[in-house]
Amino acid sequence: MPLTHHPLVKEFPEYKEQIHDLKIKDNHFSKLMKQYEELDKQVFRIESDAEPTSDDFLRDLKKKRLKIKDDLHNIIKET
Repeated sequence: MPLTHHPLVKEFPEYKEQIHDLKIKDNHFSKLMKQYEELDKQVFRIESDAEPTSDDFLRDLKKKRLKIKDDLHNIIKET
């Protein structure tokens, strides 16, 4: 299976405009989105063997990324 990034707009294409607006207007959303993107990049580097680490560490990163993704999705749905 090919490795890929998981940008928020790709994860929720139906909310593309809302994501853009929230990123500009909502500081909390913007900070969470930045954290999500940083975690996504780190997970990608690890999965592509550019940054070796333990399976437990990778699993924890993925859990954090998923939690932030859920938080972002909740904010999007509330607007």
